[in-house]
Amino acid sequence: MKIKSFLVVIFIASVLLNCKQAEEDSVVEVITVEEMDELLEMGKVQLIDVRTPGEYAQGYIEGAVNIDFRDENFEDLISKIDKTKPVIVYCARGGRSNKCSNYMKKAGFTKIYDLDGGITEWKFKKKKVIK
Repeated sequence: MKIKSFLVVIFIASVLLNCKQAEEDSVVEVITVEEMDELLEMGKVQLIDVRTPGEYAQGYIEGAVNIDFRDENFEDLISKIDKTKPVIVYCARGGRSNKCSNYMKKAGFTKIYDLDGGITEWKFKKKKVIK
């Protein structure tokens, strides 16, 4: 009975460690407004707004490049971004940026940050928006 319990504990531990390793290997990290603010202050991060040009024109986060996730040329446009440098993506609330992050991960980007809640959360936290 003790051996069975020991084996169960070993199995559970190995599963948990493998799950933790998979999380650490992931290149997509969902971040808060505060974390994004810190990353932007440190520099060396690319900022991409994946909303439509109309949404972008209504206000965007300073330094953001607009690459519409729904644009028929999206894959070509996003391929021009440096894959070796960290990238922050955001949209209105997080849906499109999540899809974009997953695409970018498959496309070989090394580090992707996805703003949780998008620009809606950014505005809610009273952060600066450029019009």
